[in-house]
Amino acid sequence: MQKKFLPFLIVSLSFLFVQCASSQFTTYVTRDKDKLMDGDKEVKFISFNIPNLHYLEDYLPFNKTNPWRLPDEFEIRDALTSIKHLGGKVARMYVLSVKKEDDSPDIIRHVEGSGKFNEDAFKALDKVLQVANEVGVRVVIPFVDNWHWWGGPKEYAAFRGKERDAFWTEREIIEDFKKTIDFVINRKNTFTGELYKEDKAIFAWETGNELAPPFEWTREIAAYIKSLDKNHLLIEGIIAKDLSQEAVEDTNLDILSTHHYGDPKVSIEKIVNNQKLAKGKKPYLIGEYGIIPVQDIKTITDTIINQGLVGGMFWSLRYRNREGGFYHHYEYNNVESYRWPGFTSGDWYNEKLILNYARDKAYQIDGTPRPQLPIPDEPTMLDIKNVSEISWQGSTGAQSYVIERKEEYVSDWIVLDDNADDSRYQYRPLFNDKTAEIGKRYFYRIKAQNESGYSDYSNIIGPVEVTYKKIVDEMENFDEVFQKDGELKLLTTEDIRKAKEDRSRLTGKEGSYIIYKTPLNIFELKVDYFVSQNGSEIKIFTSEDNQNFTELIPQKEIFSFGKNDYGFFDAVTLKSDSLNGGSKFVKILLSEGVQISRVEVSYK
Repeated sequence: MQKKFLPFLIVSLSFLFVQCASSQFTTYVTRDKDKLMDGDKEVKFISFNIPNLHYLEDYLPFNKTNPWRLPDEFEIRDALTSIKHLGGKVARMYVLSVKKEDDSPDIIRHVEGSGKFNEDAFKALDKVLQVANEVGVRVVIPFVDNWHWWGGPKEYAAFRGKERDAFWTEREIIEDFKKTIDFVINRKNTFTGELYKEDKAIFAWETGNELAPPFEWTREIAAYIKSLDKNHLLIEGIIAKDLSQEAVEDTNLDILSTHHYGDPKVSIEKIVNNQKLAKGKKPYLIGEYGIIPVQDIKTITDTIINQGLVGGMFWSLRYRNREGGFYHHYEYNNVESYRWPGFTSGDWYNEKLILNYARDKAYQIDGTPRPQLPIPDEPTMLDIKNVSEISWQGSTGAQSYVIERKEEYVSDWIVLDDNADDSRYQYRPLFNDKTAEIGKRYFYRIKAQNESGYSDYSNIIGPVEVTYKKIVDEMENFDEVFQKDGELKLLTTEDIRKAKEDRSRLTGKEGSYIIYKTPLNIFELKVDYFVSQNGSEIKIFTSEDNQNFTELIPQKEIFSFGKNDYGFFDAVTLKSDSLNGGSKFVKILLSEGVQISRVEVSYK
């Protein structure tokens, strides 16, 4: 009998060992009066919110009309490793999404009804916790949102045919919300086998994001959360800028938190007064701040440190996209979400400066020296269909990349670009090999670089046969344009959210035009543009000699969002893939209300 069960025992113990060994955490975060402790070490931090850590609202390719999707492991790992590089100990995610009455069938939400949950959505959260344990960054999980973005009180109330404010008072709806809390806290992670309530990678639960409830609701929900989970701390998630005496005295609320935007003088006054109320009683942190000038961000960060708060978290960080590049989210006040480690394309909102400053302060508040950045891991080249559309999954902490190409049956690699930037384009291929020759076959590889050095080389893709080439114009400048006329304007932040985060577009007055010239015959055209005024169109003409133009009647496809929070413009693709004759010139005639996103002119 002992021999029969010995293999099972060995496997079981091995599995247990693997689970324990995969986590960098050995203790839960605990509270000692107004201090947070990790074992015998005090916890203090400067870090970031990662709203999309477990659920994406910013999947915005030109030809897609559903911005929601679940992240994969590559994306989650890039996000949490970025926090690690920044010196952060904790990242705060956004809330659990709730199904809306007007959601289309392809939209996934965490909470689909009373006691009804989407398993795929929660598996993504499982993966977040698995990776958090491995990377060594803890996460804050808020339960519900005060706002409409991802669904919240209004949606819970609607499940019972009630109005929004019933969420705070109606017993049936409160019990529905408790079902969500119970489901989450008692959930077993599908990747690690660990119950959430026993997962040391959870920094704390949060009652919600910027809630405005009667305190009776907070008191009941806090008591319920603590009745289910004795291991983790609980944050009061309120919209108020001032802490309440009730929250300070409630024994089930462990951590006090406020969010601060706008006038920094008002924020600092509030923070100082709140810290006086909390001092010696409970830890106090700033759960969100930012979207203000650099000097004001520095002033608030210094206040957090000098006043002895346990920490603060900037708003916000976005991570790399599995399809290449980054996810993007324009906020307001000419501020974009940050992308680690910061890029020249983010100079307009001081991206590199603020990220480096945050990293400095993360180590300062922790009382440890700032280390050198790790050398990036090797990136991953993605499949290449043609040499004008080359992309890769980037490396955390990489500032840029070296792209190399080798001709088939030739041993030497040549450098195509020694400073390629994966932040440059939004939801588009990252690189066009302009020097490839038609008729040849090539292999491609890439390596990442930052201030500390170069990564190993990526995988090699190829051979890729060059049967045609493209002029690809992302509308950053007029470098690809042969000739132009009229009142043309390059757009960057104007209408940026409505234009699906596209930071380089071209608009023009009625009758303005651009012309492209190719060295060989054109056989395919594609123009992507946004319509900011109903009825606006563009016209396309081709010519052999740039004198006599013939209007082209292309195929037209419209990608239109239904009802949405951002008022996305209709995205339109014009395409013609059967050009005959010897055309080498393309003329695009603009009208008011058109914003050209990208032009592709294929020739062979």
